[in-house]
Amino acid sequence: MMKYDKFDLTGKVALCAGGSSGLGYQFARAMASAGADVAIVARRETKPETITKCVEDVVAHYGRIDILVNSAGIPCRNVAETQSYEDWMLVMDSDLNGPFWLMHECVRLSMKERQYGKIINIASIHAFVSRLGYNTNAYCAAKGGLLMLTKSLAQEWAKYNITVNGIAPGYFPSELTGAYIDAPAFKKVCEDYSPMGRPGITGEMDGLCIYLASDASSFTTGRMIETDLRGCQDERICWKSSDDYRRGPWHWILLRPGGCPPGDEAGTGGH
Repeated sequence: MMKYDKFDLTGKVALCAGGSSGLGYQFARAMASAGADVAIVARRETKPETITKCVEDVVAHYGRIDILVNSAGIPCRNVAETQSYEDWMLVMDSDLNGPFWLMHECVRLSMKERQYGKIINIASIHAFVSRLGYNTNAYCAAKGGLLMLTKSLAQEWAKYNITVNGIAPGYFPSELTGAYIDAPAFKKVCEDYSPMGRPGITGEMDGLCIYLASDASSFTTGRMIETDLRGCQDERICWKSSDDYRRGPWHWILLRPGGCPPGDEAGTGGH
C-alpha cells in the first residue's frame, strides 16, 4: 500500500508572522516538525515598507515562500465612545492591515510567479460573535474584516493556484488570554458554551494547520474554520487585563525541520 504523503511539508518554505508566541509559535513548530523550513517573524511594526523588506529577506534567504501563516494579533478592550483613534488603529494595523500587506507582498514577490501558495489567516471566534461587557469592538471588527478578506482573496488568487483559508479559534492558553483563562468565572463560561466544556489545549490545532499548509488541502480555499465557542453570543462575563502593547522592530527566528531554537521551551498556543 502506498504511503499517503500529502501532509508532508518537506522542501516547503513557510513564513509565520506572530510566530514568537501563542498559536503562531505552536503552528511554526508543527510545520517544522512536518518538514518545512520556517521563518518566524515577531511583528510589532506594520509599516508597508518594513513588511516588504521582511518578505524580500525571506525570499533572498530561501529563494521563495510557499506557505504564509498570519497569526499576529492584539486585542484592545475599550468602550467605543471613549476609544482613541490611536488604540483603534493599533488593532487595525496589527490584525487587519498588516496581514493584508503581508499577503500582498508574499503573492507579489513569490507565490504568483511560482503559481503556488498556501495562506492561512488566524482570525478568532470574535470574527463571528461579540459579547456584552468585553468591549472588544476594534478586535471584532478587525477579525471580521480578516474573515471576509480571506474569502475575497481566495476568489481572486485561485487562478494562481494559491489557496487562502483561515482558522477562527476559541480560547487557548497564551499571553493574550493568561489574565483570565484560569479564572473560575471563565471556566464556567467554557463549561456552558464550549462543546468540549473547556478551553483548547496546546497542540490541538496543529493538525488543522498542517492540513491547510499542505497539498492535502489543494481543493480547499476561502474557508474560515471555526473551532469552538460559536454559540456564546449572550455570555456576559467581563474581566480586566493589561493593554500594554508596545511597538517594536521585526525580529527573526529561523526554524529548521523537526526542531526549535536552542534552549527553547515548549510554547503555548493561543489567540
